[in-house]
Amino acid sequence: MVNFRKFVLESGREIFGGRDSANNDELVFAAKPNDVLIHSVLPGSPFINVGSEASKVDVKEAAIFCAKFSQAWRDSKRDVAVNVFRRCDMVKDKRMKEGSWRVGKEERVKVKKADILRLEERLGEGDKLARG
Repeated sequence: MVNFRKFVLESGREIFGGRDSANNDELVFAAKPNDVLIHSVLPGSPFINVGSEASKVDVKEAAIFCAKFSQAWRDSKRDVAVNVFRRCDMVKDKRMKEGSWRVGKEERVKVKKADILRLEERLGEGDKLARG
């Protein structure tokens, strides 16, 4: 998973995220059937692959990472809703545009603004963002 955004969770688990719509498609196509994937409810975020057998804590932290790189966060700086699902619950019709997928079963998670700000601090972006 060379071309993807990488992030190491507090547990040490490495996760991967798409960089654009074509890269999101690559990431989803490469995922195994039981891999947990995350994407914002609104369009415009990376798909995040947490892998299989991820803990609830890992999924929550990956959801925060997804929200941090979403257009919803960029545009509003408010809580961001994300969906959590398994690769086996996703399908792509040939007529669907790049980066778009249909999902059968999902769990919606609300990522709090405070959690995204904490992640930005961890990534060393707090000062840069505060200055504009």
